[in-house]
Amino acid sequence: MRKARPVGVATALALLCASVPFARAANGTSASELAARSRAECETGRRLTDRAQRKQHFDTGQSLAEEAVETDERNADAHFALFCNLGELMRLDGESVSSVFALRRLMAEVDRTLELDPGHTDAMAAKGTLLVRLPRLLGGDARKGEEMLRQVIVQDPKAFSSRLTLAKTCEARGDRDEALAFATRALQIAREQGRADKIAEAQATLAELSR
Repeated sequence: MRKARPVGVATALALLCASVPFARAANGTSASELAARSRAECETGRRLTDRAQRKQHFDTGQSLAEEAVETDERNADAHFALFCNLGELMRLDGESVSSVFALRRLMAEVDRTLELDPGHTDAMAAKGTLLVRLPRLLGGDARKGEEMLRQVIVQDPKAFSSRLTLAKTCEARGDRDEALAFATRALQIAREQGRADKIAEAQATLAELSR
């Protein structure tokens, strides 16, 4: 009897890929495509000022992200797109947390993103910001959050929001010089990107720090 030849790693992977079709929704759209469209809705909503229009984009983004997650639960960008839109819906009327349940779902999505892709800088920035802003009772950890944000700006020199959060964090403990440095660099990044909304946000933060 002839012995079966061992299957090489490359061959095994090829067979595995052939047996698992590329994840697509019922309409043929891939999870990655759905996630990208969801993020686009989130970003569009962020740039608008009208509440109804913002909500419409975030609602659409949430639906697209949920479809992306259903299509491929292991797609990190799909989970982060869902986090993005859920978070903006919670912030529509201010920074307050609307419910503990909503917050838990939000944290679950960003945690799942990092579980699937530990180097996902957007998710790292989001998680770090949440840890800095939330009270301990709701899972906050300012020290850990700051460490994550500092790691983000090392990995992503163009990180804008992380710098503003770090600026406010440093100011809160009396490190005025470092706070101003973070906010000033954030303003430079916003100007380089030509983002009027970010420029205004950075200028507002610098004005607060200069009081």
